[in-house]
Amino acid sequence: MWEADAEGRELVVEVGEVGEAEAPDGVAGVLGTGAVLVRRRRFVLDGKPVLLAVSYFPAGIVAGSRVTEEDTGPGGVYARLAELGHEPVRFREEVRARMPSAEEARRLELGPGTPVVLVCRTAYTGDGTPVEVNEMVLDSAAYVLEYAFES
Repeated sequence: MWEADAEGRELVVEVGEVGEAEAPDGVAGVLGTGAVLVRRRRFVLDGKPVLLAVSYFPAGIVAGSRVTEEDTGPGGVYARLAELGHEPVRFREEVRARMPSAEEARRLELGPGTPVVLVCRTAYTGDGTPVEVNEMVLDSAAYVLEYAFES
C-alpha cells in the first residue's frame, strides 16, 4: 500500500495530462467506448521517479466531474466514481515484465539494463461494468509486488 510504504517519505504525484482523447484499441475494447478521459501521472518517491501511470475512464460517465480536474479531491478518483454511482468494487490486474522504452527509461531515470514491471488494472462496478483501465509502468528495482488470495 502506498500509505504504508511512503509513510515518513516524500511522495510527489506529478499530474502530466488530464483530458479527453481517443482510447487505444485494447482500452476501447475493455471499456466499450473509444471516447475516454485520460489521466497521466508520474510518482516520485524521495526524489526518485518510481512509477508512470495512465488511467482511462469512459468519458460519458466522468464528464463534468472532479475526475476531469487535476486535483480530484479527498479519496481520489474512486471516491468520485462512487459519488457518480459507478463505485469500483472489483479489480483485475495483469502483470508483465519487459525492458523499458527509451521514453520510459528517461522519465523513470533508469540505468542501462533495468527492466520495468507493467501492471494493467481494470476497475469494475458491482454489476461488472469496467470504469477504469490503469496502465502502470514500475521501476522494477523499487517494488515488491505482494498478492494475497484465497485458495
